[in-house]
Amino acid sequence: MNIGDWTEKFQGTRALPRSVRDRLIKVAKVSRYSKGHEVFGPRNVPDSLLFLFEGTIRVSQTSENGRDIVLYRVDAGESCVLTTACMLAEEAYNAEGVAETDITVIVLPQAAFDGLVAEEETFRKFVFSAYSRRLIDLLRVVDDVAFGRIDVRLAERLLTLVGGDKEISATHAQIASELGTAREVISRVLNDFQKRRYIAQSRGRIAIVDKPALRALAEST
Repeated sequence: MNIGDWTEKFQGTRALPRSVRDRLIKVAKVSRYSKGHEVFGPRNVPDSLLFLFEGTIRVSQTSENGRDIVLYRVDAGESCVLTTACMLAEEAYNAEGVAETDITVIVLPQAAFDGLVAEEETFRKFVFSAYSRRLIDLLRVVDDVAFGRIDVRLAERLLTLVGGDKEISATHAQIASELGTAREVISRVLNDFQKRRYIAQSRGRIAIVDKPALRALAEST
């Protein structure tokens, strides 16, 4: 499967010497997965680094009682830092990565990854810089779940999901997973939003009625 010089897509590989990039193109494989495919999960011990060329991967974790929380997303042009962490620790994934769209993935075997980390400072900085940024993101998730007001967080999420549109296609359970809380909590707050005429609800859909009011709530902290 030929996608040309994929090393141009990623900051860490784009800065490498041309000879190293050519070597990467030879040893890496290109895979494509359909939306909904499990890219990795708790049963897997990674033996390759994943670079996401196209699409989005949603990384989430499920508790013992079955509650999901979305940890982060991997977007095109990024590597999966959870894969990096598990490879370095030689441990299985403790979360699940699912293709949120159709995706194209560059798969770099661990032997090549180990060699680059050891030999190429630019690549090593790329790997650990991405790791640091994602750790900060995860700390923000923990802070939001532990201390953030759920009405404020829900208003922020609705505004993000709707973008420039007027309606969102999402279930209460899906939104609860995004925010790391129970579906019943989301249903209660959404019903309150509807009473305030911020939104209107129908099965699996949420229409944004008063975007300025939602934005004022989202910015109230």
